[in-house]
Amino acid sequence: MFLCQRKYAEEIVYSAKMANCKIISTPIDSKSKLSVVDGDPVFDPTFYRRLAGALQYLTFTRPDIAYVVKQVCLFMHAPSEPHYTALKRIIRYVKGTLDYGLHIYPSAPIKLLAYTDANWAGCPDTRRSTSGYCMFLGDNLVSWSAKRQSALSRSSAEAEYRGIANMVSESCWLRNLLLELHCPVQKAILIYCDNNSVVYLSSNLVQDQRTKHIEMDIHFVREKVARGQVRVLHVPSRYQIANIFTKGLPSVLFEDFRDSLSVRRPPAMIVGV
Repeated sequence: MFLCQRKYAEEIVYSAKMANCKIISTPIDSKSKLSVVDGDPVFDPTFYRRLAGALQYLTFTRPDIAYVVKQVCLFMHAPSEPHYTALKRIIRYVKGTLDYGLHIYPSAPIKLLAYTDANWAGCPDTRRSTSGYCMFLGDNLVSWSAKRQSALSRSSAEAEYRGIANMVSESCWLRNLLLELHCPVQKAILIYCDNNSVVYLSSNLVQDQRTKHIEMDIHFVREKVARGQVRVLHVPSRYQIANIFTKGLPSVLFEDFRDSLSVRRPPAMIVGV
């Protein structure tokens, strides 16, 4: 299967009056840090909100833009010129990848695998962290998220562990769904993160004084690990696919992770294109 929203993406480009714009290889600058105090207010906030809202629906088949679309949507209440510039960059990227979509392949056996990451204190206004994850059923991407955490984290390990807890919760829901569909997952769900402290905390039964403020998340994850339902493993940052959901990346790394998410061109020319 190939899931694509080409026609819808074209409508967004035309409604933004950017049909002749120059294309770009990534939807966000790797050094970009949007803030509520940046620049002057946009001339037409309603136009900004309409485009940002339209891009949200495009993320249904384009997880590669999930993070940056979430970023521009954070400023819908009072968009400024730098926010509008970031939004136009997304559209320039979409213009160059109109025919990209999500591939779904036959896959066996039934297994769940996930990657999770957190950008600690990434928001310049609130210093809250951004969590991101992606989950694969076999070789297919079935769930992903890029979301700012609701609470402030006092360390990178805490931010990463909150992301792990959210990922474990999502994986349990998917495991139960597959069980109801008579496709039970027989093996432990593998969850990869790039923080060694989090991997250690997920299986260490000793409660440290410095971790009591996230005690609920720690016990929740440890219980699933002890039952054999989940395994938390380390992955080097270079291979942490979930980075695409938490921060801007250089073009080479971005394209590599995008391909790992199975967001690619169609395998053959689509009739009518």
